[in-house]
Amino acid sequence: MPDYQRLWVPSGTYFFTVNLLQRKQNDLLIQNINILREVVARVRESHPFRIYGWVVLPDHIHCIISLPKDDCDFALRWRLIKSGFSKAIPDIEWRSISRKKRGERGIWQRRYWEHLIRDDEDFAAHMDYIHINPVKHGLVDRVADWPYSTFHRLVEQGVYDKNWAGSSKTGKLAYED
Repeated sequence: MPDYQRLWVPSGTYFFTVNLLQRKQNDLLIQNINILREVVARVRESHPFRIYGWVVLPDHIHCIISLPKDDCDFALRWRLIKSGFSKAIPDIEWRSISRKKRGERGIWQRRYWEHLIRDDEDFAAHMDYIHINPVKHGLVDRVADWPYSTFHRLVEQGVYDKNWAGSSKTGKLAYED
């Protein structure tokens, strides 16, 4: 079994990927986008964190967040987001025996991917990855066409151009070398 070791850095900035348990043809997150937004807002009120970039796809989330000074407990925040979302939607999904025994819903994968952002270059690369993801997965042809992303806010702030990353129809995206 792998030895999962997480880096717990107070005031750290992290990239996360959080997946639904059943990913194939599952659009649960975008079907319930308002619930997800409300849950994230509630968690941010009780356990603050700063969102730099966030994209919600049908079956997973990518984001970059930073934690407050002297706080390194991102796990608590994800536990609250995942459980809050799970409690807010109907209990209709199939669950394994082990999940039933633990009183768990069958919505989220138990683990998530976390990466401590190391420097400005790492930050920029992960921000680009977050925002290009809907194009990468074939959900839209242009980044600007995906509504569930911080890309639009960042365009307004002048961080990205509204036509950033071109089109997947050309076979080559602008962010590729």
